[in-house]
Amino acid sequence: MLLSLVLHSYSMRYLLPGVLLLGSAPTYLLAWTLWRVLSALLPTGLYQRVDDRLYCVYQNMVLFFFENYTGVQILLYGDLPKNKENVIYLANHQSTVDWIVADMLAARQDALGHVRYVLKDQLKWLPLYGFYFAQHGGIYVKRSAKFNEKEMRNKLQSYVNTGTPMYLVIFPEGTRYKRTQTKLLSASQAFAAQRGLPVLKHVLTPRIKATHVAFDSMKSHLDAIYDVTVVYEGDEKGSGKYSNPPSMTEFLCKQCPTLHIHFDRIDKNEVPEEQEHMKKWLHERFEIKDKKWLEVLIKVVAPVVW
Repeated sequence: MLLSLVLHSYSMRYLLPGVLLLGSAPTYLLAWTLWRVLSALLPTGLYQRVDDRLYCVYQNMVLFFFENYTGVQILLYGDLPKNKENVIYLANHQSTVDWIVADMLAARQDALGHVRYVLKDQLKWLPLYGFYFAQHGGIYVKRSAKFNEKEMRNKLQSYVNTGTPMYLVIFPEGTRYKRTQTKLLSASQAFAAQRGLPVLKHVLTPRIKATHVAFDSMKSHLDAIYDVTVVYEGDEKGSGKYSNPPSMTEFLCKQCPTLHIHFDRIDKNEVPEEQEHMKKWLHERFEIKDKKWLEVLIKVVAPVVW
């Protein structure tokens, strides 16, 4: 009986961070609302600086649980700049934890408050978070033919005009991919083959629209592109084999002992501006991700342990 209780308690160890993070969200939103009202007649830049600081405080609490509480070992491959930059962050997308990985990197540059996301449209209905992400500078987009380029471009241009610091996170694959989703991968490979692009095996074919609009709208404001490849190392029954990427709950339950992050900084002048050329460039970046995926990323490149 006692053993069963202990095992059940251990399996529910995500509850502490879950309760604290979700329980503090209404308080955070109330604090932001008060500041939004008080700052109505103040300069936009002042409002933005305080909002970024509030967001930084909350996200640092989030990071405490995802880094310290879980005990995950984070291995970084590549040289992350120590200084803040205005960037577009491009990464493969396989887990809800991917959002937290972007925060991990931004925090080490003291730029956590500057993180803003390009999100799929359905997420705007998330309680509390969905509304606030848009207020903090997030951009909701629809896929394929419903993608509203003008709306995204106008919003980004307004940030450029006000000098808003940007750490803009984009997942060009457009959806999360797990190794067991063979139909999703097959559809992605067929899409690439139809367009004469190299077929990818471990990541999905990237879509260009959001990345191109973001770069074209903000190129005068940007310093660089951050190209990030993430691999979650799972240990299934001590086998050392990779499992599917963990969900947030699984990650908080310490089911991901090691997190591998490969980082490449690309100067904005190295990125082609014309959309068709950028599409080819982006696909080439994802070809590199594909090759890094397992042995190359983990066994060949010497990591830096955080």
